[in-house]
Amino acid sequence: MMNQSPRPFAHVLGIDIDALNMKATLVQIATMLRERSKGYVCVTGVHGVVEAQRSRELAEVYASAALNLPDGTPLTWVGRLQGHESMECVTGPDLMIEIFRHPEFAEVTHFFYGGVEGVAVELHEKVVRDFPRIRIVGAAMPPLSDVSSAEHDAFIATIAALKPDIIWIGLGCPKQELFMSRHLPLLETCLMFGVGAAFDFHTGRLHPCAPWIKRAGLHWLHRLLQNPRRLWRRNLFIIPTFLLHITLQLTGLRRYASPPAVPQRNIEPNIS
Repeated sequence: MMNQSPRPFAHVLGIDIDALNMKATLVQIATMLRERSKGYVCVTGVHGVVEAQRSRELAEVYASAALNLPDGTPLTWVGRLQGHESMECVTGPDLMIEIFRHPEFAEVTHFFYGGVEGVAVELHEKVVRDFPRIRIVGAAMPPLSDVSSAEHDAFIATIAALKPDIIWIGLGCPKQELFMSRHLPLLETCLMFGVGAAFDFHTGRLHPCAPWIKRAGLHWLHRLLQNPRRLWRRNLFIIPTFLLHITLQLTGLRRYASPPAVPQRNIEPNIS
């Protein structure tokens, strides 16, 4: 899809994470856009890796992604232990800004989909202010309830009319990964990116952490302190589970096999 050389992976609990840094990621994305390679890009953190342990479908979605980017310092630690010394964290918010500001992506068109009411439109307005040359062709949020057949068809028709090169999806994990896998075959676009809470960061609903916090692997704590009611229960499960399983993997006490990539699936109308 991108080039003929083997893609370097960090193997994390059966999920293959691309052993890239930001510079290498931008090269890969530019190549995919230039070659019009259709695919979806997962910005994958510890949360997604743990969720994939109990969801075969999610694990297959990751296996079928054009790229699985390392959105989390713990994943880069594992990668470096496996010999990928240049591997660095590539977060959704940072990736968006890098693509917006690099001249080589100046002609790329974008569509924002996701977030709570008003976030996608607000992000659209902010990006246009900060990057006047960026070509944003539309923004929308999913319904709060299940998507009806009419709403589903209208979304597909909107994308067919606008034909954005990139659709940025901000639905959170694992919803955005499943959304991209199920919808990509039906949409007239080149790339879809699942960027989690990037919409909230770029509109000021969440505040970015200091670089040293990210390097220390404490980004999860920074997020928890900003939204403890929503995240405490999730982190109570995810962090101990990841530590247990990655210890088993690194000590060789358990093997975690990667699932095969699967053909893109069509979707049911009630997927939001």
